Amino acid sequence: MPDTLPKALLAAHRKYGDRKVAMRQKQLGIWRSYTWEESFQQVKTLALGLTTLGLERGDKVCIVGDNDPQYFWAQLAVQAVGGVAVGIFTDSSPPEIQYIVDHSDAVLVFAKDQEQCDKLLEIREQLPRVRQVIYWDEKGLWSYNDPWLLAFEDVQEQGAVLDERDPGLFVQLIQEGKGDDLAVFCYTSGTTGLPKGAMISHANLIAGYLSAHQADPRLDTDEYLSFLPPAWITENVLGLTMHLFSGMVVNFPESPETVQENIREITPHAMLFSARLWENLMALVQVKISDTTMINRWLYRWFMPVGYRVASLRYEERRPVPLLWRLLYALGEWALFYPLRDKLGLTRVKSAYSSGAALNPDVIRFFRAIGVNIKQLYGSTEAQVHTLHIGDDVRFETVGVAAPGQLVRIAENGEIHVSGGTVFQGYYKNPEATARALYVDEEGRRWFRTGDAGHLDSDGHLVYLDRLKEMITLASGEAYSPQFLEGQLKFSPYIRDVMTVGGEDKPFVSALINIDFDNVGHWAEKHGIPYTTFVDLSQKQEVYDLIRKDVERVNRALPPAARIHKFVLLHKEFDADEGELTRTRKLRRNLLAERYDAMISAMYGDRDSVTVRAAVKYRDGREGIIETIVRVATLEMEENPAL
Repeated sequence: MPDTLPKALLAAHRKYGDRKVAMRQKQLGIWRSYTWEESFQQVKTLALGLTTLGLERGDKVCIVGDNDPQYFWAQLAVQAVGGVAVGIFTDSSPPEIQYIVDHSDAVLVFAKDQEQCDKLLEIREQLPRVRQVIYWDEKGLWSYNDPWLLAFEDVQEQGAVLDERDPGLFVQLIQEGKGDDLAVFCYTSGTTGLPKGAMISHANLIAGYLSAHQADPRLDTDEYLSFLPPAWITENVLGLTMHLFSGMVVNFPESPETVQENIREITPHAMLFSARLWENLMALVQVKISDTTMINRWLYRWFMPVGYRVASLRYEERRPVPLLWRLLYALGEWALFYPLRDKLGLTRVKSAYSSGAALNPDVIRFFRAIGVNIKQLYGSTEAQVHTLHIGDDVRFETVGVAAPGQLVRIAENGEIHVSGGTVFQGYYKNPEATARALYVDEEGRRWFRTGDAGHLDSDGHLVYLDRLKEMITLASGEAYSPQFLEGQLKFSPYIRDVMTVGGEDKPFVSALINIDFDNVGHWAEKHGIPYTTFVDLSQKQEVYDLIRKDVERVNRALPPAARIHKFVLLHKEFDADEGELTRTRKLRRNLLAERYDAMISAMYGDRDSVTVRAAVKYRDGREGIIETIVRVATLEMEENPAL
């Protein structure tokens, strides 16, 4: 098996030649295909051209540009010569670009177009090491006469001349590479300081490919849309490296604005989107449905509840789907679900992943209802994919099990540590940060300290909590994550908002819960439970029992100290107009703690209820002030053995 990415390109070229498409890109409305032969020749002439510019083994080259074949070719050409490719995000400002180019000691920079070239020209005086900037989209650059700028094709022309003079040089350069050689630098986001350059070897990238391929195999007939930023480690592994070793076809969109249209044209077999993009897709469907024909709106209203019910049985309740529901779903597949997936370009998708921020549970439920089983990934720049959901073993409350070939363990302080072939080589020119992040155990295994908090459940699923520094310590000395608890509880369709309470002066975790009035109201009507107002509905014993089941569900996935012991159902919703929420619906914790101090005190005392005064609005429009009793619900000790 090849031990570097350029060697994998060489092997794929020998296997497929001009008989199979390697890449496609849409340009001016037309998909242009490149065979493996064409792709190989592009890399060869570019790599040899770089040698004529003085690029040597170990040199660093930055690349800033969109998802294009030229980006992949530039990266492979740099690596074929023995250099290190350093990705830069396209929306980086000139000072951000200057920092990475200077810190990485880059001697050349690839920049896609006029916009990126202008940024580099602005900071040229701060980049004394950079000998040349190479661009591949000449639009707008025709009038630039600066010799510092060089066209992609001009470099390839120099390489073609060298190839004629020394036809065996390119393969010789590739064969000199080794798996332990550095392949890329991926810079961290720099949220806690200056960005750090994670040094990643060819062996690291190949280990990531092998792990992902074992969990979710790719075929050389699979179609993949390269949309994630190529400067991101995930695109390096699941895009470029997967392409070279599996032979899957990589498709590049015409522009970031045409991605959704291009997805429908390609109908990819695998997709990895950020949570925001999945949310946008769902929102797109909902907007389109509101503008469609009456029959389509009727089909949507009729069959979506069927999809939601079947998905709930399969993935949440983990129960067999009764025959009647299977028949209804089959009808819905024909009438609604397949047409919806077709509109979204998801008819062939085998693997749909979400990474980054936690995905809204309503979005997960929606896509599962129409037949797309979205799975979560958890990983980092420094060690790629740590955990993922495999097959149908998908759970809302977890981020999956350890990826094949990876080890995951929880340190005494609750920090997640990972080990495996994907663990990076350290931070460039930062030995102190490297020493804090990496350690070797007694068996010689290298481990990466993620800085994240979590725990493993009895089935080996990882429950991600929060960044370690965001955890709150209880009086017992044990810690919990309020954001994690609140997010897990909001997976319930009956819970709209939650604020958990705890701290060094609190012996356990409690919660203030807002019911979702519409969903709980529908549930109450379906079960013949009468009610008049939000206040009345929230304090029904049946509603407390309903919400208790969701609290117990979340508690089962938590270590004892983090479990919720008491909760109240608030008599009113949190209100942004009253300052309880920001306009983006984030909790104003200090204000809420002060406003609901009586309820919090009741939960941490011996009281089982508290009297409050509340403004109410009746269904006939009348408003008034009522005094009501809010009850405190306590979970039994055996449900929370830490207490």
